[in-house]
Amino acid sequence: MANSYYPVEQSKRTAIVDILRGWALLGVVIGNYSGFLLIGVPHETKDSILSEILSYFDQYFLAGKSWTLLTVLFGYGFAILINNVAAKGKNPVSFFSWRMLLLFGLAFIDSCFWFGDILKDYAFLGLILLFFYKTSAKTLACICAVIIAAIPFIMSYIKGLNVERTAITTSAEYLKLYYSGNWLDFFRFNLLASFYQQVIVPGYAITSHLVMLACMLFGVCLQKIDFFNRLNEMKKRLLYVLVISLVIAVIMGIIFYSAIESKAAFLQFFHPYFWFILSTMIFIASGIILLYSHKKLKTIFNYFCAGGKMTLTNYISQNILGAFIFSGIGLGIADTMPYWFYFSLAVFIFVVQLFISKWWLSKYNYGPIEWLWRSASYREWFPLRKIQPEVTPADIKTI
Repeated sequence: MANSYYPVEQSKRTAIVDILRGWALLGVVIGNYSGFLLIGVPHETKDSILSEILSYFDQYFLAGKSWTLLTVLFGYGFAILINNVAAKGKNPVSFFSWRMLLLFGLAFIDSCFWFGDILKDYAFLGLILLFFYKTSAKTLACICAVIIAAIPFIMSYIKGLNVERTAITTSAEYLKLYYSGNWLDFFRFNLLASFYQQVIVPGYAITSHLVMLACMLFGVCLQKIDFFNRLNEMKKRLLYVLVISLVIAVIMGIIFYSAIESKAAFLQFFHPYFWFILSTMIFIASGIILLYSHKKLKTIFNYFCAGGKMTLTNYISQNILGAFIFSGIGLGIADTMPYWFYFSLAVFIFVVQLFISKWWLSKYNYGPIEWLWRSASYREWFPLRKIQPEVTPADIKTI
């Protein structure tokens, strides 16, 4: 099938977007790996000072901020792809619907290995985004503002419902599936945990999805104003955003954590958790963008860029590796290790992935899963291996 609408070439990608994806991916793998501490019958553990320091770092700078940033970038990528397809005279709705159906397939595979998979949420909300792809940047900004303003009230209301949850990850009955060493039992455990702890839980199904939708719409808005291609002219504004978001994050953090400690009455109708998450995420993202704009940390950013270009491959491989390390189909150590072990292992695997990504992209155009997803989306095989320029006798210099 001859196809005239091709994906964005690697050489035309905006580097800072992939750098931000790389950073977000680091926070996601740390969050996912530390999540293995929650798999098992609850028991008391005494954390070392190192574990406490790393836990606080994760809590204040990574947890929640990474997946929200990744979600913003998903919305940004959605808008670029839709524009690319529509510009070629093709139907963007049918194309992107098919692409999200394929993502559901990848999400199912990933969910078999890790019950905290986020791809299924992206696939679902990606379809919702189709209702907004023609919406103006101003309208999108207004919708985002309304959703984010409503989140603390919605979160408090849903928390007040006290919906009973099926404790798959701490139930001895279900944990037998996780540790059995049988692949089908292991897949069943993860799919059940995904269903009972995410799909039907109002706190996740409603609150988290509304936050994700707001982040995606914000990403679409950024693309419509061509934000990432105008960084030089926006340096001063970015500095303002950096300072303001830091102030808001600090205030929200103090209010939120003080309220939690004192069990403040206002939490029953106003829960500012995601305001703290989003303001901190904007502060961190703005800082990274400013460092990049001032041409700092070039070598580190080059590696993060490579990792970000292979986000899908790296994300799924992280989860599969985690299954082999922590579950019964592998070493079966799940919640037996101190926190610093999960944090350090996640960082180690991420760093290894950065080097592999850098090497892979020197020889290939796309990550392996990205290539399969693109080829299936466009129903055409794209060249995976980079074409090396032929060397002619005239190019050979004699000494």
